[in-house]
Amino acid sequence: MGLFNFSSDVAIDLGTANTLIYIRGRGIVLNEPSIVAVDRNSREVIALGYEARQMHERTHKEIETIRPLKDGVIADFEVAEEMIRTLIGKVQKGWLGRIRNMVVCVPSGITEVEKRAVRDSAEHAGARRVHLIQEPMAAGVGIGLNVSDPVGHMVVDVGGGTTEIAVIALAGIVIDESIRAGGDEFDHSIVQYFKRNHNLLIGGRTAERIKCEIGSATPLETEMDLSVKGRDLVNGIPKVRTVSSEDVREALHDGLEQISAAILRCLERTPPELGSDILERGIMLTGGGALLQNLDTMISERVELPVNIAEDPLTAVVRGTGKVLDELEDYEAVLT
Repeated sequence: MGLFNFSSDVAIDLGTANTLIYIRGRGIVLNEPSIVAVDRNSREVIALGYEARQMHERTHKEIETIRPLKDGVIADFEVAEEMIRTLIGKVQKGWLGRIRNMVVCVPSGITEVEKRAVRDSAEHAGARRVHLIQEPMAAGVGIGLNVSDPVGHMVVDVGGGTTEIAVIALAGIVIDESIRAGGDEFDHSIVQYFKRNHNLLIGGRTAERIKCEIGSATPLETEMDLSVKGRDLVNGIPKVRTVSSEDVREALHDGLEQISAAILRCLERTPPELGSDILERGIMLTGGGALLQNLDTMISERVELPVNIAEDPLTAVVRGTGKVLDELEDYEAVLT
């Protein structure tokens, strides 16, 4: 990890759930949860990333865990800035705050005020020049689409805080839709479902484990069960319950419906020539949410178009952001 030359270029996928960092010449060097543990009194950072996630929902009154990004945008500026600075410092010793170019990924529905906040945080973290790229565009570049061609591509990026849907052609986003439904919303739905239907209170981390292990968008060939620890809401005592994949699917139903409906809305607004390109090439799914079992099958059934899951969907956005960073001049048209 030795000392670096005087300046370097960094690309960041600043996600609600995870932050990924790419350094020119080294590739993806970090993928950690976007979570910070701070001392409630001094506001000093105690831990971040995986270490802070271990503390999440297990802290005492002196420590608070904060997720500085909500729905893909910065909700807590100071903590976000500290997180960016510390994470870069983690992978690049002796960096001295000298970052020449930083490309940061932002949701397509972001406002000018939110863009300014991202720029400010990146500049305060040591970047001299900050470039922003919209998530679906970065995902498209990351999965190898030639986004400059006069051909329509539809990318659906299911992230932690948002699902970004975009039709891309000629290095621009023709139609886009950003909805506040993603992995976090799925976890929240699972927590609410078990509270309502099983009188069982579970934590967010348990909900995430349930989603990853037995969650699915359509019926499975062999349905699965999972033992889950939670608190019985009737007598307040910790209990172990068995939950089924059918239960989880029911809990996820509304969120998945939202995503399908948003894709249909985008397709309805897509110019016919680009629509025929999408019919030929299919819809590309990226983001961590794309790993939900049978999500591609469910969307394909709803929109009656082929749906393909990108290779390594979790890193598609940061790979694309990194590629844009490496070839800034060629990709100038896609930056916002």
